[in-house]
Amino acid sequence: MTSRTVRSLRTALVLAFALTAAVVCTRLGFWQVSRLKARQAHNRILTARLADSIVDFGHLPLDTAAGHYRLVRVAGVPDYARELAWAPRMRRGSPGVNFLTPVRVAGSDTLVLVNRGWAYSPDARTVEFARWRERDTVAVSGYVETWGQQCAVADAPLPPACADSTTRFLRRLDRIAAERIVGAPVAPYLVMQTSDSSLHADSIPVRVEMPILDEGPHRGYAYQWFGIAIVMLAGGTGLAMRERRR
Repeated sequence: MTSRTVRSLRTALVLAFALTAAVVCTRLGFWQVSRLKARQAHNRILTARLADSIVDFGHLPLDTAAGHYRLVRVAGVPDYARELAWAPRMRRGSPGVNFLTPVRVAGSDTLVLVNRGWAYSPDARTVEFARWRERDTVAVSGYVETWGQQCAVADAPLPPACADSTTRFLRRLDRIAAERIVGAPVAPYLVMQTSDSSLHADSIPVRVEMPILDEGPHRGYAYQWFGIAIVMLAGGTGLAMRERRR
């Protein structure tokens, strides 16, 4: 094999590598653009729903996708004996748990789970439920959240990664798991309590903050991937031209 053939082969390999890398980086850039557009669409929906007037829990639509993030109020009697701890939950770098308290609403047998907020726990597992109890009747305002991906199966033991009925810990927002531990039907929405926020953080849980309306890092990531693609093409072309001049 002659030296010219070797240089030609090396040039072809350099160009092929640069082109492949540029294509991959460009594809990743467009993926970040698509995620940015999805985030922007999500923010438009969120902005519109948070701007709507507050409604009673019983007036939420049956379609949870249509009711997600709506401002809501619910009044009833909290059942602290069936309270759940959603854990682990971090807040500003500190470990803790969130309290999911079943609330009995007049005229309904279905319990509404209210996320009353966060409390510190050194291991994000140990918590004194009784210490964080509040009033015997509540009037809560906040926004509604939907249950997450199902991880529990009816008539089967709860997976450890999903929940623990003994300690009343819920590791994932699974409605079936919550109903198994609570022992009663649970509403398809969660209420994220935002009222009387953290004014008494030593005696009541720190309330949930409103959803963040930002575009995330996707725009910056897209610029980075497109920039790397340009560098790869320019660098590969420059190396190939230098090889040809030898």
